[in-house]
Amino acid sequence: MPLGLIALAMGGFGIGLTEFVIMGLLPEVSADFEVSESVAGYLISGYALSVAIGAILLTAAVIRFERKKVLLSLMVLFIIGNLMSALAPSYEVMMGGRVIAALCHGAFFGIGSVVAADMVAPNKRAGAIAMMFAGLTIANVLGVPFGTLLGQQLGWRSTFWAITVIGIIAMIGIAALVPTTPANASNGGLRNELGAFRNKQVWFSIAITILGYGGMFGAFTYIAFSLTEVSGFATSSVPWLLILFGTGLFVGNFLGAKAADRALTKSLVWTLAILTVVLIVFAATAESKIMTVISLFLMGAFGFATVPSLQMRIMNYASAAPTMASGANIAAFNVGNALGAWLGGITIAAGFGFTSPIWMGAVVTVVGLLVLLVASSVDRSPKVPPQSPRERIASLV
Repeated sequence: MPLGLIALAMGGFGIGLTEFVIMGLLPEVSADFEVSESVAGYLISGYALSVAIGAILLTAAVIRFERKKVLLSLMVLFIIGNLMSALAPSYEVMMGGRVIAALCHGAFFGIGSVVAADMVAPNKRAGAIAMMFAGLTIANVLGVPFGTLLGQQLGWRSTFWAITVIGIIAMIGIAALVPTTPANASNGGLRNELGAFRNKQVWFSIAITILGYGGMFGAFTYIAFSLTEVSGFATSSVPWLLILFGTGLFVGNFLGAKAADRALTKSLVWTLAILTVVLIVFAATAESKIMTVISLFLMGAFGFATVPSLQMRIMNYASAAPTMASGANIAAFNVGNALGAWLGGITIAAGFGFTSPIWMGAVVTVVGLLVLLVASSVDRSPKVPPQSPRERIASLV
């Protein structure tokens, strides 16, 4: 395994920690800046919006530069943003720090996916991408609980100081271990990258990412309410249950990558199909603590097992110029997050209860699966002999 993948994973760990740890520190941040809980929550939604914007605009701005230098520059941006958060004298400065840190998120994972894939043999590319995203899953399993504990014991600013140090370590690791890669200028730069979007399969990939990942995230957004109000767990149990969910993310990330390296489309079809079943079972048996524990782990595992496959799919169809398409897919993950959370909120507001976001997640996921089947049926890549839609769907399952 190339050591550069570990450096990229460290960067992913820091970025994942920045995104998620704020959820456990909102009460302290809210009290310190004397703002309401809902206003403090904008530090989360503002970050997510900035990720989607940065994934496209910032990637476009740096497309002609050498990728390793870009990754190092993005880590500098990440360090500055978290340093601002650690030192923030006001809520507005804190928001500014969150936005700056978020801008590098999408571009880092988008460009980092391409760099990671280039480090290994073609039949191991999904595994390399999964290694980079492992930092994100470890941030959920270990980083967020310990980061929250650190902030509660030593003040929330201490957590952002720790993240800043992690960013510095990741930057040093990338500088020392990630190989230099050619700039894109010789390949036509931004115009060539944008040309990849003429392939309808790239747009299909973006839609599948929004729906396939958005269904899982929509179910997860309100999971704390389901765990306490429906399943009957104590509030004190929620962090441990979330660690279980995070463990599922970690396991699914690697198993999904192995499956994707063997058979990308088939593995993605089966993963989305099984995720749909898991969500349906979860919603139907949420009153059972035992079934909830099992379903929570499986939801994390099959939900994140889609990530390497989804990222590889769009990079395959934009193989001549993958950087912008990769960044756009990272933005699509965040659009899916927002869509899933919005639809789940609508079902709760309509009075359907706290399991309704899980049911809605199943619906959104199955729509994503249908889009994937349609996309595969109309794919007429020169590498694949033409088939009828019925033959193509039959070959997938």
